[in-house]
Amino acid sequence: MGPPMSQGLILFAHGARDPAWAAPFEAVAARLRALSPGLAVRLAFLEFMTPTLGEAGSELVGAGCGSVAVVPMFLGTGGHVRRDLPRQLAQMQAAHPAVTFTLHAAIGEVASVHEAMAVAIMGGLDRNHRSSQAR
Repeated sequence: MGPPMSQGLILFAHGARDPAWAAPFEAVAARLRALSPGLAVRLAFLEFMTPTLGEAGSELVGAGCGSVAVVPMFLGTGGHVRRDLPRQLAQMQAAHPAVTFTLHAAIGEVASVHEAMAVAIMGGLDRNHRSSQAR
């Protein structure tokens, strides 16, 4: 185990019964770890998968994080992000009053994510268009 980390990040996703569903979120977490080795990154899930938000938060607190950012990995701000997440975050804050937990906007509401999705979609359309013309 390495030295304690002062900054933590929780990527909060919905969860699914199929473990393969989490692969894109694990890839984002791995990329964040590579980009910022001093940042303690954890995934957390609302349902069906572990760890929960509270478990991930407790793990980061145990690793020495004094502040933890929480980023909802949702395309929009629906009921889970508006109601469930703030309730869970309040419980986590009450359990760890010395730690600062900061809730960020749902990742799908960030303009650069919209741009990246549009570019990826257009790239896929262009590839399909080129391959259909080659036939």
